[in-house]
Amino acid sequence: MNGASREALASARERLDALTDSTSVDAGKLAEELAAVTALLHREVSLRRVLTDPSQGGEAKAELAGRLLRGQVGGEAVDLVSGMVRSRWSRSRDLVDSVEELANTADFTAAQRAGALDDVEDELFRFGRIVASDVALRSALTDRAATASAKSELLHRLLGGKAQPVTERVVTRLVTQPRGRSLEEGLESLSKLAAERRERAVAVVTSAVPLSDRQKQRLGAALAKIYGRTMHLNLDVDPAVLGGISVRVGDEVINGTIAERLEEVTRRMAG
Repeated sequence: MNGASREALASARERLDALTDSTSVDAGKLAEELAAVTALLHREVSLRRVLTDPSQGGEAKAELAGRLLRGQVGGEAVDLVSGMVRSRWSRSRDLVDSVEELANTADFTAAQRAGALDDVEDELFRFGRIVASDVALRSALTDRAATASAKSELLHRLLGGKAQPVTERVVTRLVTQPRGRSLEEGLESLSKLAAERRERAVAVVTSAVPLSDRQKQRLGAALAKIYGRTMHLNLDVDPAVLGGISVRVGDEVINGTIAERLEEVTRRMAG
């Protein structure tokens, strides 16, 4: 991707992150719906051309996308796709690629919430090695004469119950909807996307009153030091915490006052 498409994808990634940072959003369901939109846009060439036509207004394209998708997928998916078609795209193919990337990212987010993303990344790597060393398997998975259902069944026999559900889902989508990519190229892209998601950690912070910018910076820096990665702070205000602060990173919950937590961080850093 280049130019306008890169900028459009970057904006779409930010919107997806904002959505999936909320635990009320079912990331797995969102992934499934975005995958369905990907299949639609790949199949309907004229539609994706209309939705990426630079001569058409962004709001008009968003309205069209909304009419087509509303009732077929959830509101979050509709909003994401509507936002994407408001943007400018260098090629209509880039829109399809980007919706597919958001679908896979949403699935990796679901795995991350379940504490399974490391397993998914490892399984994608090992599956790629297996495919590279097994000519017959690669031929079966890339055979253009084979039906999508036959390939799905083969993958289920290989991965079902042996790998994380997210691994099976993203590999099945890749194999049944290659869209001109080689299997190796697709697996490499999935592995890279999973690694990028693993490096992004989210801390859900609940405090009695809004944190100041300085407090947010100090808390973010302290958590990054503890967890060894940049932390995105998802902030919530709840007077019931009575002047304290609660921080949740994955399954770990840290409770205490801001002062107590910062003192603990200082001790850990000194140690």
